[in-house]
Amino acid sequence: MRREPSLDLVEHDLVAVRLPLGPRWLDVLDEAWERGAAVIPIDSRAAPAAAERLVRRARPTAILSEGGMMRPPDGEPVDDGVALVVATSGTSAEPKLVELERDAIEAAVKGSAAALGASAGDGWVLCVPTSHVAGMLVLYRGLILGAPVDVHPGFDPRRIGAAQEMSFVSIVPTMLVRLLDAGVELDGFTAILVGGGHLRPDLRERAERAGGRIVETYGLTESCGGVIYDGVPLAGVAVRVDANGGIELGGPTLMKRYRSDPGATMDAFTDDGWLRTRDVATFDAEGKLDVVGRIDDAITTGGETVWPREVESIVALHPKVADVSVLGRPDAEWGERVVALVVPQDPADAPTLEELRTLATERLGRYKAPRELEIVTDLPRTAIGKVRRPGETMVTPE
Repeated sequence: MRREPSLDLVEHDLVAVRLPLGPRWLDVLDEAWERGAAVIPIDSRAAPAAAERLVRRARPTAILSEGGMMRPPDGEPVDDGVALVVATSGTSAEPKLVELERDAIEAAVKGSAAALGASAGDGWVLCVPTSHVAGMLVLYRGLILGAPVDVHPGFDPRRIGAAQEMSFVSIVPTMLVRLLDAGVELDGFTAILVGGGHLRPDLRERAERAGGRIVETYGLTESCGGVIYDGVPLAGVAVRVDANGGIELGGPTLMKRYRSDPGATMDAFTDDGWLRTRDVATFDAEGKLDVVGRIDDAITTGGETVWPREVESIVALHPKVADVSVLGRPDAEWGERVVALVVPQDPADAPTLEELRTLATERLGRYKAPRELEIVTDLPRTAIGKVRRPGETMVTPE
């Protein structure tokens, strides 16, 4: 029985939900699913102007906030089967609105359960925003699998440490760092899913030494979240790499379209229906997908291509480095130069450029070594905790 009164949703409704994380989300999602309606989550922390701009673009048939529900006069219903609309957090000035169908959500949820060996009795911790597909998928695990869901109002390492009667938690790499720094015991979870950004090998090793079973996930909002676990696709998901190394995805979890944007939808798919991810990868000796980086992030220096995440993984090994982000900046001689933004372990004893160049040269080669070092107090991040590279959008908290 629902804990909240009915919202009187009808088939093809699109309800924009701007509620803080809490148990009420489960009731809203349950009713929408039952009635054949769709939900678009709006980040409750977003500045009012940003939230209103997103709602205007989405044109929902209903808007639910803590003040109640209203029905705008110009709402546009969703097509048959659409259950979820999620705004991307990509590199465009305005996020795209991804329409996901019920069948895609069920395929993603059931495929994940099969890969993890999860049963209906295995609970999930929800501590990532519902404005992102990862947060919504935790809720859908409760709806589709009947799994218990422990909804946290935000990310609190201590509370997660006390929630290990739950089997699984889905987080981003920054959250994993904070759990480790807080000394949280990780061995109580059956698995910790880490996605939404590159998981550096040193961070994974640190977490595994602390007893965590780490599963690195790869996917996009357009693929209904993470559909590749530790380099292996979920059941039914197909992966191929084009002639330029670009990752393309196929299978039942793909989006229907970008809402009200047929041009972007056409660009997102190949002529034979595969999703272009705009990421680059190779297959390793075991046939597992090894993601190299985002096409837009590639640095071309002296005619060579350098991938930031490869350099970040090596620079992070330096004992004086607490956090690092690598990017390219224009250079008159080299075209672009490799720049390392470094948060030092001790601001009074920061690493030098020469120290980092020596380390990177030994491990990667001289042309991949940083040519510029910038010491920073922190790295800019998106609302979900991913490092924000130049040109990416970031939700502004209220």
